[in-house]
Amino acid sequence: MFSCRALQTFSKTLLVKYAPDVGVPYRYNKWLHSPSCTAFSGFSRGFASDKATQKVGGSDPERMQRGLPKKLPIAGVKHIIVVASGKGGVGKSTTAVNLALALKANDPSSQVGLLDADVYGPSVPRMMGLKGLALADERQLIEPLVNFSIKCMSMGFLVEMDKDPIVWRGLMVMSALQRLLRQVKWGPLEYLVVDMPPGTGDAQLTLAQNVPISGAVIVTTPQDIALLDARKGAEMFRRVQVPVLGIIQNMSVYECPKCGHREHVFGKDGARALAGELGLDLLGDVPLNIAVRETSDSGSPIIVAQPDSTLARTFREIAQNVVKKLPQYVDPITGRKT
Repeated sequence: MFSCRALQTFSKTLLVKYAPDVGVPYRYNKWLHSPSCTAFSGFSRGFASDKATQKVGGSDPERMQRGLPKKLPIAGVKHIIVVASGKGGVGKSTTAVNLALALKANDPSSQVGLLDADVYGPSVPRMMGLKGLALADERQLIEPLVNFSIKCMSMGFLVEMDKDPIVWRGLMVMSALQRLLRQVKWGPLEYLVVDMPPGTGDAQLTLAQNVPISGAVIVTTPQDIALLDARKGAEMFRRVQVPVLGIIQNMSVYECPKCGHREHVFGKDGARALAGELGLDLLGDVPLNIAVRETSDSGSPIIVAQPDSTLARTFREIAQNVVKKLPQYVDPITGRKT
């Protein structure tokens, strides 16, 4: 096994050939080769050559005629589930982490992975209680870090994010995301949960263009402002022909732990109404509870820390609803459905 430092030898293609074209300052080129950069090196075989477009669906011949790449599955991964939101601050990462753990809790025999696709602000390392740097084998494939039986990968395992921020333009982010998808030893997995960055930009299009996504889950609060962006997120996935499995209403109600008084801090049933308007299912309601925040910050999410709690049961029910909405898996080699 080699540390990701060893992979810096083939990062020169990315930096020398492409960095000047995307306007990356010289000091960041130098930084990527410095000892403080422990690892982007593994993701250096070039940028995505396909052009971003909203029309990324259709059959393979149609996609090729439009200049789009053929969607290739990730080796050994059956279902890719993206967890997205139109805006930040709605609890998307917390939901994605607990969804992955709930999928595993509901079916302990299943293999589950968790990909942190937020290159600029990765949250998975902290929430999953993982520290350290990822390693690469002799084939330059990166080993995911594992905790609670979940395979995890994040930019936080490749670059020392506590010391150095990621300051890249879109092309570099798209390239990094493709490497996180293709250059990690994911398989075998029944489910790969992807914690998407907020918005409807490069990361979302990169995934939609390059891999077959089984479905998207939209996370929102009941607040009107959040619902506006949640609607845009759902519409974006529909335009790129990614099935929207449903909406999760996070922070739906606050219940005082002392007196039991319930208060709809962010509004009442806004996500339920939005789901009805869009013809989608409401996959579940997650209340505003300090235990969710505390357990996530401590690196032992609620599913693990309090498996018999009402909150843990809520996430397991959401996971059940997600699985019910997934399409049948079709083996890309045999064509058999399972």
